[in-house]
Amino acid sequence: MGRLFGTDGVRGVANADLTAELALGLSVAAARVLAGTESRDSTCGRRPTAVVGRDPRASGEFLEAAVVAGLASAGVDVLRVGVLPTPAVAYLTGSLGASFGVMLSASHNPMPDNGIKFFARGGHKLADELEDRIEAVYREHAAGEPWDRPVGAGVGRVTEHTEGFDAYVAHLVGVLPNRIDGLRIVVDTAHGAASRVAPEAFARAGADVISIGDDPDGLNINDGCGSTHLDALRDAVLAHEADLGIAVDGDADRCLAADRTGAEVDGDQILAVLGVAMKEAGTLREDTVVSTVMSNLGFTLAMEREGLRVRQTAVGDRYVLEEMWNGGFSLGGEQSGHVIVLDHATTGDGTLTGLLLAARVAATRRPLAELAGVMVRLPQVLINVRDVDRARVADSRELAEAVAEAERQLGETGRVLLRPSGTEPLVRVMVEAADAAQARAVASGLADVVKSALG
Repeated sequence: MGRLFGTDGVRGVANADLTAELALGLSVAAARVLAGTESRDSTCGRRPTAVVGRDPRASGEFLEAAVVAGLASAGVDVLRVGVLPTPAVAYLTGSLGASFGVMLSASHNPMPDNGIKFFARGGHKLADELEDRIEAVYREHAAGEPWDRPVGAGVGRVTEHTEGFDAYVAHLVGVLPNRIDGLRIVVDTAHGAASRVAPEAFARAGADVISIGDDPDGLNINDGCGSTHLDALRDAVLAHEADLGIAVDGDADRCLAADRTGAEVDGDQILAVLGVAMKEAGTLREDTVVSTVMSNLGFTLAMEREGLRVRQTAVGDRYVLEEMWNGGFSLGGEQSGHVIVLDHATTGDGTLTGLLLAARVAATRRPLAELAGVMVRLPQVLINVRDVDRARVADSRELAEAVAEAERQLGETGRVLLRPSGTEPLVRVMVEAADAAQARAVASGLADVVKSALG
């Protein structure tokens, strides 16, 4: 039996892989692990508390009910914050002094999927060891292992915490270095968790906001909109003659952008712009930015030219965050748009990232295209090869030989990266080269080998 937790919580097709029974059982297990040593807080005389939020997927309604039932049955008081972004749940977990937080979302995945993500006290992502403990307790319960169930006054109580929306928006606006008055900004919220939060935050910060992808019906999340589908953002930026556009994904933990011409500004470029800005402001600790091995080589070259150091990690914002904590760094992120500003957030926050990017445009009075031009992207091709056995990537001799041959062809002017997705049944093939045609040809050839070797 495989590990339940992937790189970003537990995900799967709702009501098939991720059932109400699984959600309830995991919540009970999480309560025992994350709040098991604090059945009564001696400093305030109350039971453990959990913040629970979700994105607007239809399946989130029954999964939330299961999670809340599991937590309350384990003696945890629940604060239901409703539909809010993942970083909002992380923020509120910390600001409210909760024992832990739970977010129901599959982020950028299509609507049939859903997921459960837990945050430790303070709003921090769980270490692998804690996830393993939760999974172990869950499996013990599933096998019939009895546990001490509270009764009577010992069961948890459930409260609707409606103040979370305003508290989170106030936090976002309050940490900006300057206002963004005068900027016309298109905000695409992917019919997701930030559909109310993001437009409100940009408006309070002073922007003239054109909001799209802001009408969630439980079925349309990430459907042709948001950070995974930028055409709608580009069209709206051009149609409204906006200064820039911001797109987040379904749970709003990542952000991509478009300049006034509609050209995409990816996570590497956003990270470069914010890195330079923070270095100038003296808030970039150790003059270092943390990125992943997926970052474009042009990003590393640009940062070195600007006097910044780059530390690289494995792919996944949890690994970026771990390196930031270990090294005491303040800025990190991924090409996909996960950007972590550790002074203001414990996880990637798409709305905050977009606001900080807009604040830099406003402060410098320079268009986003000019700011993003600090780095030149080398041609990079990414192919997602689906329906293959991602677990055998490291063991396939045929694949290893193909990668070695590709690296020989590219020489020192490019690189190859193959990795199994941590959240979907696919293998990602990334090839970077000085020439776009060569990058496409090499990536296509490697994708064919992946299919034949792992299919």
